[in-house]
Amino acid sequence: MTTDRTAVLVTGGNKGLGLETARRLGGLGWQVFLGSRDEGRGQAAAAGLARDGVDVVVVPLDVTSDESVADAERLVRKHTDRLDVLINNAGAPGHVVPPAEATADELRSVYETNVYGPVRVTHAFLPLLSAADLPRVVMVSSGGGSFAVVTDPAQRVSKMHELAYSSSKAALNMITVRYAQALPNFKFNAVTPGEVANHKFTATDMNNHTGQLTVTEGTDPIVALATLGADGPTGTFVDRLGPVAW
Repeated sequence: MTTDRTAVLVTGGNKGLGLETARRLGGLGWQVFLGSRDEGRGQAAAAGLARDGVDVVVVPLDVTSDESVADAERLVRKHTDRLDVLINNAGAPGHVVPPAEATADELRSVYETNVYGPVRVTHAFLPLLSAADLPRVVMVSSGGGSFAVVTDPAQRVSKMHELAYSSSKAALNMITVRYAQALPNFKFNAVTPGEVANHKFTATDMNNHTGQLTVTEGTDPIVALATLGADGPTGTFVDRLGPVAW
């Protein structure tokens, strides 16, 4: 069992923000558990990390499946007696269906990944997190989940007329706050991988790489929250520039 190094699980870790987060935290000497719904892609991503000297274990993990999450917890437990950091990064964009055409099924499929997924994973890993001296949970949210951002006409997302994605991230933000209030020995925080004040977001597969920030810049706030000290905040929503209005 790993007991002397910081251990982190990153969901959706085989590409984009998740992979870059894993690379950066692994570069600090952390033990990285790379969650990936597709095991083959996870193995390919892990091979690249290993070439860079990262100690990485691939964890097959579909956040929409109770069975998969339970299997993932058992696998991680074989390697470590605690989990210091959980990064709930896996996300689904939905199909940007206009509100007048959106159905409950459209919302349900996005919520399974963006809302129920983080709750499912967090619940399963709470015992391992509780064994850490300073457990930290980072929820990868979005500026699109902020009422302040969505109601600002200057923000691009205010004109993206859909229901599923933005409402799922708003729900995730509330879930983050409620966890933080109920578990004061933990650090629960939400992050958007952009620069809200500058109307910028990170280039990823989810936006067809149209963002203005690099994936490394987008992971700056994720890494900052993952490496918080005991005096760090909890129950916050931030981007790489600082606090974001709810």
